[in-house]
Amino acid sequence: MRLDRIGVDESVAAVFPPERLVERLADAADEAGVDVAAVDGSPASLADCDAVVTFEHRDAFLDLEWVHSVQAGVDRFPQDRLRERGVVLTNSTGIHGDAVGETVAGFVLALARRIHEYAANQADREWDRPEWDEAWTVAGERACVVGLGGLGRGIVDRLTGLGLDVDGVRRTPVPEPGVGRVYTTDRLREAVSDARFVVLAVPLTDATRGLVGADELAAMDEDAYLVNVARGGVVDQPALVAALRDGEIAGAALDVFETEPLPADSPLWGLDDVIVSPHCAAYTRDYYRRVGTIVAESVRRVADGDEPVNRVV
Repeated sequence: MRLDRIGVDESVAAVFPPERLVERLADAADEAGVDVAAVDGSPASLADCDAVVTFEHRDAFLDLEWVHSVQAGVDRFPQDRLRERGVVLTNSTGIHGDAVGETVAGFVLALARRIHEYAANQADREWDRPEWDEAWTVAGERACVVGLGGLGRGIVDRLTGLGLDVDGVRRTPVPEPGVGRVYTTDRLREAVSDARFVVLAVPLTDATRGLVGADELAAMDEDAYLVNVARGGVVDQPALVAALRDGEIAGAALDVFETEPLPADSPLWGLDDVIVSPHCAAYTRDYYRRVGTIVAESVRRVADGDEPVNRVV
């Protein structure tokens, strides 16, 4: 792969200012003899680029040599088309574990300690304490983390730190530090059956689309909560709404949805014990620094004739 110029697409403004990443990459690019510039994704702006760092896919990227996603998930990108055109696709897996792990810990604590209710009451100037048996502590409770990759690892570390017993689900039953029992995906219903929190942290693929549906929700305890920081498509959303309305599960904390932004008429907005957040679990002011570190390492590797980090295609 030859690199003369890398574009930072304006779509990354969804998570950080493009110019911050341009500045972050300047030193590594200079050492490798590569130019870095902000681009708007148009064919004209990409005319001299060999690579792009982006939040979303654009068809103009099919004429480049390398596309780097600032997210861990690559479901936004047409992998087959990129492969056919010989375009290398890499992602930012491994940099989001801290932020997502802390977000999940926040969800878990909010639901147990009823913090989301107090925040809602504040907007209405209501002084309303919970019933004596509504709030509880998480130490000694069980969580099941579905997906033990980079995101799952960050979640496991935070939840074990809070005193929860954590089990996990992955494709192969390879032991994971801090995880008591590791189930394979075909045993998902068994894995979630006695967990107070079921946390989804898998990428969206053909295999994981609709992974959690009516049967999996029915397998959960009535006092269990679903936490989704994966992708909306991993869950059958109508089945989730039905399970929440019917009291099959106690509640949910959802950062991702089938349709984003979540439509104003979605019943999820008004359901009790449901926390809605706008797909921002990975957000941190250091986001651009972490992306910059991984891209800079890839630039160095390419300059040495090696492959970039986290190649997907």
